[in-house]
Amino acid sequence: MRRQRRFAGERSWAAREPAGADAPDRQIRKGQDMGTTYCDVAPGHEWHGPYHDTEYGVPLTDESALFERLILEINQAGLSWLTILKKRDAFRRAYGAFDVETVSRYGARDTARLLADTGIIRNRLKVEAAIHNARQVLALRKTHGGFAAWLDAHHPLPREEWVTLFKQTFRFTGGEITGEFLLSTGYLPGAHTPDCPAYKRILKLNPPWKRTRTEN
Repeated sequence: MRRQRRFAGERSWAAREPAGADAPDRQIRKGQDMGTTYCDVAPGHEWHGPYHDTEYGVPLTDESALFERLILEINQAGLSWLTILKKRDAFRRAYGAFDVETVSRYGARDTARLLADTGIIRNRLKVEAAIHNARQVLALRKTHGGFAAWLDAHHPLPREEWVTLFKQTFRFTGGEITGEFLLSTGYLPGAHTPDCPAYKRILKLNPPWKRTRTEN
């Protein structure tokens, strides 16, 4: 099984962090290294629990939802997923509910506003990537009919080819960000262990990774 997501500050594939007063968030970075998975520890957690149970690995087709997931994944780089979950509502307010057309029109004034917003991640490269990527999604409407249609047109691809494609299309999308985006939106398998109740619910939704295995 691939990566299991994500407690405090992790970005390496099998890193550990000593447990402290804020365990389990600091206890687990990569479940595989400790024999514990996200499916073991996320359920019941105030923030990770709802995301694990209802969103992680669930296929998405809505453009704003896909764009939101991409931007949140980008902003998590170097930080913990818990930080992003706690700031999610602030991100939605700051980025116009992740409406692609709205964000694509952001200029210097909006960039300055975002960089001054303490509720989100104030990183210029990440802010500028969000604006650029919104414009790229608009371009995908013209070439493929939308973000979801673009993903479907290229699915399935080996992970390495997905990474290359994302780097050619979007900004701030390296291998980890691209892989997590695809994992969390159902294009790559491995978000949940087979014995996880969420896994069974997702199977009923016929995610793209399952269609690949059964139809190709």
